[in-house]
This record gives sequence, structure tokens and C-alpha cells, in this order.
Amino acid sequence: MTYLMGPFGIPLAVRDLLRRVHMIKKYQKGFTLIELLIVVAIIGILAAIAIPNLLTAMQRAKQKRTMADMRSIATAWEARATDVNRYNAAGANAGLASAVTAGNLSGALAPTYIKNLPSKDGWGKDYEFGADQDWANGTGTAAQQYGILSAGRDGVINYAAGSATGATTNFDCDIVYSNGSFVVYPEGVQTQ
Repeated sequence: MTYLMGPFGIPLAVRDLLRRVHMIKKYQKGFTLIELLIVVAIIGILAAIAIPNLLTAMQRAKQKRTMADMRSIATAWEARATDVNRYNAAGANAGLASAVTAGNLSGALAPTYIKNLPSKDGWGKDYEFGADQDWANGTGTAAQQYGILSAGRDGVINYAAGSATGATTNFDCDIVYSNGSFVVYPEGVQTQ
């Protein structure tokens, strides 16, 4: 098979093919509608997978921050109790006799035992504190129990003394810390 040779030794058939490719590229300046729709569909599928995981991770981060703050408050409260031999200065009213205000607790703990007392949980709601004796009961009765409570994502306190304790799997469940450990706490796969 013989090819007609053009200038510079390029066969005419190849030269013609290169000219056609060049013409197609010259007039083709964008993507087709089908190509754009496929890209949009792929982005939509990836977003549908990623967004629920992102929202769950954000709620879990708020839970972990709340739990870390509660541990910090409890550590400071227990350090103070070691010095003064009483807890009458903080706690959540989780079946305890007396509510303690964040202002009273902050005055007793900051800055000696904790630099700044966290007053809001991960969802921006106030913590509740309590002790088994009044904060300033005047009788000299030392409080022996304390509690710290976060209402969770929904902001509604559902915990009461004698309620079920242990792990929860709902972001709306309360988080309760009392006497050195969590009484109600999130664990495992959480439900919206």
C-alpha cells in the first residue's frame, strides 16, 4: 500500500486526519449537557453520603466537649472539697436536695481550682449544678454529694433521681456527672 507523500514526508492521509482533529478542537469550546449532568449527579451523590456523616460528627463533638467540660468542673470541685472538706459549692440537681447556681460555683472555684468555669454546654445551654445540702446552709452540714447536668441537644431535662442510668444512644438524652463518674452518658452509635 502506498501513500502519497506531502511536504516533510507526512503521508497525505495522516495530514488530512490531523487537519480534521484540529478543526474539531477549534470549534469545540465546552462540555456537553450530558457531561455536565453526570458531574452534577456525582456531586449530588457524594453530598448525600457526606452531609449526614458531617452532622453526626458535629453532634458527637458537642457531646465530647460537654463531657470534657463536666470532668473539668468536677475535678475543680473535688479539689476544692479536698481543701475545705465539703462539696457545698456545685452540682446538678440530679436527685440532690439543693440547686447550686453557676455564679456561686464560679465564685468558689475560679481562679484557684479552674481558670474559667464553663457555664454553657456544647449546645450553648446552661449547665445545672446541685449538691445534697444547701450552698450556704448555715448549719455547717457538709455536702457529701454533687452533680452536674447537661440537658443535651434538645435542652429539655428528662433525668430524675432513680431514672435509668448508663449509656444512651440519643443526642437528646441528658448527660449527668455525679460524685466522680458519669451516671448518664452517650456511647456507641447515636441516633438523630
